[in-house]
Amino acid sequence: MRHSLRQCSAKLIARASMFLLLGALPAVAQDPDPLAKLDGGSRFIVDLLVDSANIEGLPSNPLRLMALQGIAKRADGRKIVDAVRKQLSLLRTSRDVLGQVDAEELSAGASVLNAGAKPAQLSAFRPRKKGRSDLQAFIVWADFLQRSVPSEEAFTAITKLWQDGADDDTFRSLWSNVKEDISQGLNPGTALQNRIREAPGRASPSTVKPPEGQQENQSSR
Repeated sequence: MRHSLRQCSAKLIARASMFLLLGALPAVAQDPDPLAKLDGGSRFIVDLLVDSANIEGLPSNPLRLMALQGIAKRADGRKIVDAVRKQLSLLRTSRDVLGQVDAEELSAGASVLNAGAKPAQLSAFRPRKKGRSDLQAFIVWADFLQRSVPSEEAFTAITKLWQDGADDDTFRSLWSNVKEDISQGLNPGTALQNRIREAPGRASPSTVKPPEGQQENQSSR
């Protein structure tokens, strides 16, 4: 199950993170200088964006991998630059929200944002016990969004499990079950609602603590 989830994550985060290393773009990656396939102007800008990430202490590998994906798809150089620039912006936002977490978590957070989550939702994952990683939660969350699970339902379910201390196996099991139900033709939102009842600490909107900044808005309504 773990291998299956990782394979799915690779396809999902291929658009926005280092998980491309799990198997995407093998032909391009074998080139000694794969970015040389970019036109001169696009290569110059991509190199500048990579340098900016390094200077800011952000992981720069996801930017290179984003460019490699565009090259593999034979995308226009301007579109590749736009995609790399967007990825850098997402990484910046991810760190602003999550704080100093490792490169994999930053990249996974960026892919959740890229899939449609809001920064305020991501902020619910900033408080954590020492040594706890949100990587699996983010991988599953982003995948649900890509599978057309309604955004608020995905946020509520993943956040409730996180706040209840769910471990990686719980997130992997939820992902596997929901994926299977969707593949059988069940509505994505219904699939999540059915399966979340089986997970420890059933998620319901009333029990999820809103991210900071939303509590005041809710109380003033």
